[in-house]
Amino acid sequence: MIHHMSSQPRVLITGAGGFAGPHLVTALRRAYGEAVSIFGTALQAHEHPIVGTISALDVTAPAAVREAIAQYRPSHIVNLAAIAAPSAANADPAVGWRVHLDATRSIAMAILDVAPTCVLVHVGSGLVYGDTARSGMPLDEDAVLAPTDEYGASKAAADLALGALVTKGLKCIRFRPFNHTGPGQTDAFVIPAFAMQIARIEARLVPAVMLVGNLEARRDFLDVRDVADAYVLGIQRSDHLEPGLILNVASGIPRKISDILTMLLSQTEMSIAVEVDPARAQASGLSVVVGDATRARHVLDWTPGHDFETTVRDVLNDCRSRLEL
Repeated sequence: MIHHMSSQPRVLITGAGGFAGPHLVTALRRAYGEAVSIFGTALQAHEHPIVGTISALDVTAPAAVREAIAQYRPSHIVNLAAIAAPSAANADPAVGWRVHLDATRSIAMAILDVAPTCVLVHVGSGLVYGDTARSGMPLDEDAVLAPTDEYGASKAAADLALGALVTKGLKCIRFRPFNHTGPGQTDAFVIPAFAMQIARIEARLVPAVMLVGNLEARRDFLDVRDVADAYVLGIQRSDHLEPGLILNVASGIPRKISDILTMLLSQTEMSIAVEVDPARAQASGLSVVVGDATRARHVLDWTPGHDFETTVRDVLNDCRSRLEL
């Protein structure tokens, strides 16, 4: 049995080439320097400017997952593999369930089998609470799981499946991050969707009219770099955390989508009209979704460090730079 001290972790990251992966790699290197070994995987092998070499791993293939864990002998696995956009998971539920539930179970079973001291840092979602958010109150980890779509349901199922495997000896931390944004996020998400429209208007690629959905909803937004820091703190403290611990990662601040739009529009010299697009307005009917991350503050000593206006500006500048490529 191989045991690695957390002072020199070997971290296997699934879905390493996605939105959060590079930010996690940056946070790990900041925390550990040269002492950390990082192994990134994704569906297709490629080179990434921040992550480095990303190896091919299909997390939905149990034998491949088992082989990778036996090969890398990780002290920690951060499972970022997911269908990132809820809209995509809802459009093809079978794939969402395979990636979110079946693959998560495969990873956990392989850990129990070939690397029992390895800690699984599982990345779930604040969307598992679903209808419970109707109360309008901040949701803590004891809030009832009541997902309202296939994305949330498949994420909740994975969360519950891991809880059952903890009783068989699995060491894992179950994170439930709420909305997070930052440089590198695709425009399938609201803040980069707004920002990319502004960047395209500034570049004279489209008329000066923004199409928006429901601006009245309030959501809990974090900077992805703060979320990555929470995962790293989980890794650093994993020896002392109870197995199966559930931790919300949230700001606790419900932000109105219209206020975020105003913030973005204040960052441009252009005069831009705003029109509601009915196709975009049919999203989640929940008026307020806000998380309570008191437990993460206590257990990890984690607090969000990025000022939200700076985060929003960084997203806009990232979208501008992508258009210049």
